[in-house]
Amino acid sequence: MTQYIFVTGGVVSSLGKGIVAASLATTLEARDLAVNILKMDPYINVDPGTMSPFQHGEVFVTADGAETDQDLGYYERFIRGNRMSQKNNFTTGSVYAEVIRRERRGDYLGGTVQVIPHITDEIKRRILAVGEDHDIVIVEIGGTVGDIESQPFLEAVRQLRLELGSRDSMLVHLTLVPHLEKAGEIKTKPTQHSVKELRSIGLQPDVLICRSIDPIPLSARKKIALFTSVEERAVISLEDAAISIYQVPVMLNEQGLDDIIVEHFRLDKPPADLSEWHTVIDALAHPKQTVEIALVGKYLDVPDAYKSLSEAIIHAGIQTKTKVNVCYVDAEDLERDGPAALADKHAVLIPGGFGARGFEGKVAATQYARENNIPYLGICYGLHAAVVDFSRNVLGYENADTTESNPNTRDPVIGLVSEWRDVSGQVERRDGDEDKGGTMRLGEQRCHLSGSSIARKAYGTDHVMERHRHRYEVNNKYVSEFEANGLSIAGRSDDDELVEMIELDDHDWFVACQFHPEFNSSPRDGHPLFTQFINAANRHAGNGSDAAK
Repeated sequence: MTQYIFVTGGVVSSLGKGIVAASLATTLEARDLAVNILKMDPYINVDPGTMSPFQHGEVFVTADGAETDQDLGYYERFIRGNRMSQKNNFTTGSVYAEVIRRERRGDYLGGTVQVIPHITDEIKRRILAVGEDHDIVIVEIGGTVGDIESQPFLEAVRQLRLELGSRDSMLVHLTLVPHLEKAGEIKTKPTQHSVKELRSIGLQPDVLICRSIDPIPLSARKKIALFTSVEERAVISLEDAAISIYQVPVMLNEQGLDDIIVEHFRLDKPPADLSEWHTVIDALAHPKQTVEIALVGKYLDVPDAYKSLSEAIIHAGIQTKTKVNVCYVDAEDLERDGPAALADKHAVLIPGGFGARGFEGKVAATQYARENNIPYLGICYGLHAAVVDFSRNVLGYENADTTESNPNTRDPVIGLVSEWRDVSGQVERRDGDEDKGGTMRLGEQRCHLSGSSIARKAYGTDHVMERHRHRYEVNNKYVSEFEANGLSIAGRSDDDELVEMIELDDHDWFVACQFHPEFNSSPRDGHPLFTQFINAANRHAGNGSDAAK
């Protein structure tokens, strides 16, 4: 029988419920338990796919093509035994949309549709659906206890705890214990009030994880335990990690949280082996070399907009024992000021994006990296920028462009596939896209690699499965001319119809891909493209032989 751990947050938002849930999952996985994780988001949007990165941060894409909350990225980076799918994230909007769809279809036989039981029943159904073939499911409830948006989720959890029984479910509550600098002391009252709020809706936490700047002293934890009716050893102090969020599994394990859970669920499992995490922490704490790379983007005011990408760079640093300093360069600044900001960088990375804003700055960055033999990694829109630069400045097509930026360009080297050939049934349409009139390649697809390519050497295999999130492709009408002039096609789609990867022949390391490899990177395993990219940056910096070899 599957057992459930519900993770809630109180006092303030952004305490790190996703990191805690993922860290807890990895410690339980290290005890030979099959773990799955679910994120429930309280906003009314049906999914994060069309939400602005400035408001919501990154959209994480699962292997099956779901556009989900970025916390699912944390889940996949922390655990190995299970990959996320469209079942692992849902919103209030998607729940209401499903209930309304059933009502319009007549499933409720004309009865009055209400939050209880119809909305809460749908929430419970989705929670239980992710429990198949797993020992434990961790359910993260988005938002903060007390918010009106979260109430249907918390009510569904209350009902489920009654139905599952106290021995087959747990409630872990994450709170803030602030430190008042002027008073010189920490304050437990916000945690007490947060638990009181939970109790008012019928929920009593089994574990309290108390976030703070510094370790919480035993006297304060005893006080919290007394006023919240939580066992003293189950009041966990979680201060800010000194080195990285990847310390959190070890920090929780050292305080015995996984022991508390295993005992509560009456499970006989071996101690957690977290040796790999100790290796990760050691690599972060003791790098052997340093490189400076430029990330040229346009959502720079919100660091979470490039969360998976930033983490993939960190992972590559772990694999190569390199401290990677990332300089975030605004693409629009490059358009205005030129490429001076790239002059002292050891590598250039251009991430994905949508829309014309900043695209010319990305093209300028690509040209600078190409002409100055600086290691270059282009992802999605970064591949488009590389193709446009090559077409304009090597082949002489001065008006070459992507139709995403310039629908009327005379040389559409990048465009919607439907603009240059009939692709009936070959490009996927995302649910709801009929309202926007667009098509989207989403999720994991096979890419075949050229035998002599840098990519083939990096991956060590003839084909890979990588995740996509884009509409525009390389125009095949220009491919033969690209290849004749030094731009190689290093990877193609499974049907050999679409360009997936390109490389420059006369360059130390210049690779661009149509897919998003950052979604498949993790701290313990890294990703071969990012690892070799940082190795190339090390060579450019004069740091000697590749550390990963």
